[in-house]
Amino acid sequence: MTTATESPAADQTAETAPVDADQTSLTAVLLDPDTIVRDECNAREHDTEPDTDLINSVKAVGVQDPVSVRPRPDGTYGVFKGWRRTQAAQIANAAAQSEGHEKRQIKAYVRADLVGRDAWTRFLSLIENHQRQGMSPKDTLKAAELSLIGMDEVEQKQAARALGLKRGTGKRLGRAQQLDDAALRRASAGGMDLEQIAQLAEVEDVPRAQDRLLRGLARDEAEERGGRGHWDQELALLKAEQDDRTAHKEAIAALEKADIPLLPTQVAYGEKETARALSELTTPLGRPLDEDNHKGCPGHSARLDDEHQPVWYCADPSAHGHKVHPKPKPEKTAEDEAKAAERARTTACNRAWKAAAGPRQEFVSRLARSSKALPEEAWRFAASVLLDLPRFYGKWAGRQETEDVAQLLGVKLPETPFERVRLSELITVSKARLPHVLFAHVAAAFERDMRDPKGWNDARMQVRFLWEDLTPQQAAYLLLLEKLGQDDKGSYRLSEVEEHAVAAHRSEGADATDDT
Repeated sequence: MTTATESPAADQTAETAPVDADQTSLTAVLLDPDTIVRDECNAREHDTEPDTDLINSVKAVGVQDPVSVRPRPDGTYGVFKGWRRTQAAQIANAAAQSEGHEKRQIKAYVRADLVGRDAWTRFLSLIENHQRQGMSPKDTLKAAELSLIGMDEVEQKQAARALGLKRGTGKRLGRAQQLDDAALRRASAGGMDLEQIAQLAEVEDVPRAQDRLLRGLARDEAEERGGRGHWDQELALLKAEQDDRTAHKEAIAALEKADIPLLPTQVAYGEKETARALSELTTPLGRPLDEDNHKGCPGHSARLDDEHQPVWYCADPSAHGHKVHPKPKPEKTAEDEAKAAERARTTACNRAWKAAAGPRQEFVSRLARSSKALPEEAWRFAASVLLDLPRFYGKWAGRQETEDVAQLLGVKLPETPFERVRLSELITVSKARLPHVLFAHVAAAFERDMRDPKGWNDARMQVRFLWEDLTPQQAAYLLLLEKLGQDDKGSYRLSEVEEHAVAAHRSEGADATDDT
């Protein structure tokens, strides 16, 4: 895998190799190296000096490969490809002149067509240095960001494809530059490309984010399929944890803004716990206490529950005249601890289930928007659902929701509800594209049915969690996506929580239309 500092394979495909058609028609000319300066759009800003081996090579045989320059108003030339070679030539000429030898000229492509085109010049310089050893990751990120910002949409698309970036990644490269040098070097050495470094920067505040992403990347590379299934799932989990941390911080900020103290979850060793939840307290006359009638108490305070919602407390009930409910507070038992552990497990699994929806829907969207023929397993699965009409599909169809289908197909709906447009009017369905559309339609129904990790088991008449009690049709849907992802070079994999959910269904041959 090409990293931010590695050299890619020499035989790049036409899809990924940068195309600079203008240079193919140019002829190299000879220039005096002393008339060449570093172009302001040269991507390399660190480690720009030529090393001893390069200088000795140029002294011996000169510069073999032409450099690329742009004319400058003062008659000099700005080099955006080959600045280290140019400096080596200048040093070699200075040594030759002092020894009475003739100075050498340097071959150069003079790119008058790039005058005023700073963004594309910086991009061409980035590609040149991206393919050579020694350019720092920070230089690579900065040059990529500045290049993409200054380009029009057509050039951006071409440049992003050459750099292996998804659409919109350029906007995140600026944040990636804020990673410290050690993190950048480790990310690059671990095999992360520009896209992945930008994604790392988004979640770097989550503890051990880089370690976890590097493990996911290593698992993808160990399977030798070229996909990023493990990476995508780990990234989704990190984003979910980041959202959870953000919600916690926002809850604390809201309490601080209201001047409500946040009590520690545990008191220091040797100190007595005086705080009591309002649910355990009454007024001196026995009236229950709640948030509204306790706000004026100097001891009004709070702790946050697992969902970051405030649980109201009095910091010192005896000091403020409150009474404790007459029933004694039971001591914690092993059963209580087991219940607390189960609540923590449920919270973690619910978060993981919601996080897994992101990579799953992105993969479905790639299938639905692909110009390639839809795999036979996918359209046969969709056809079985449409023909057998399982109950969950009927419920979804009855809601007449088109947003999820439109998103999977990449269709933009009107932003205002007053502009109601039929989805069939926005999509051109050809014979070749019909399977993709039908698959997106069925997938949208499944995604809506699986959005909330908590559901209801009709047979048992009790609440169920999808990650431990999938219906057969939900399991069939996940197993289908797993198979399609494996066939697509490992581009999609089930998350750990999804793996656990489908484990009981793997050998049962689940029927997608079975409502039991």
